[in-house]
Amino acid sequence: MDDEARPAARLTVLAGPSGAGRESVVELIRARSPSVWTPVAVTTRPRRGNELDGVHRHFVTAEEFDRRLAAGELLEWSRFGAHRRGTEAAPLRHRLAAGQPVLLALDLDGALLVRAGWPGARLVLLHPPGRLPGPPVVTAFDLSVSADRIERVVDELVGFIGSSFLAPARPRPRG
Repeated sequence: MDDEARPAARLTVLAGPSGAGRESVVELIRARSPSVWTPVAVTTRPRRGNELDGVHRHFVTAEEFDRRLAAGELLEWSRFGAHRRGTEAAPLRHRLAAGQPVLLALDLDGALLVRAGWPGARLVLLHPPGRLPGPPVVTAFDLSVSADRIERVVDELVGFIGSSFLAPARPRPRG
């Protein structure tokens, strides 16, 4: 199979309401599968205490955020009070092109924006036990998992994400 015939790595979006445990699940997945890449959000909010620019977030001015948005550099974005945050598309595309699976944790609205702009993304809904959102929301997702037992959720998601790795290149038979 030559390089052009190999399937591309996939973008997986882990979404859920506030308090569903998205960030905890992402940390555990990254601990078990360090090759899964998680993007660093761009934000207009000020840097807090020990946060490092480029590590915890990319801190930009409102004007720079507007420039990136107008240039189509953001895959998705949202507003939180007076500040905005978003996900840069270029680093995500580069990682996927290199065959590295990408995991992005977002709220429900952000996940639906990604689906609209990146139809091949796989959306995973993480919901609190017994609190499944309505059918219109659930049907937009490829997988729905209850955050009843975090280890079970991580096991399921590691398997789900693992299916998005590129197959190793094999030499073509000559002859």
